Amino acid sequence: MAGGLLVVMLGILIAPLPGPGGVPVIAVGLMLILRSSFWAKRQFIRAQYARPKWVYPFRRLMRRKPEIAPVFWQQALRAEKMMLRRRRRLVRVRKRIRRSFRRLFRRA
Repeated sequence: MAGGLLVVMLGILIAPLPGPGGVPVIAVGLMLILRSSFWAKRQFIRAQYARPKWVYPFRRLMRRKPEIAPVFWQQALRAEKMMLRRRRRLVRVRKRIRRSFRRLFRRA
């Protein structure tokens, strides 16, 4: 438990630096705490019922043989989807460009 707390504190200290360095470190610290604390396990189960999409990546990383690359890829796609959802104009521009390329290649 103490090791997990130290890793979380280290992640908080690293967080202001450029890049996402603090987030993975904090996640590893929380996973260490989760493995050693009954209270943390109860909170994790509550969070799992409340927000299953948020908790699922952590569950995949805590398996005996974690799937690290697929989890990070899935989270990158989810973040991109959230960004594009907010920026409808970007989606419209992308569709217009696609249509114009289709028209050009149909004529040729």
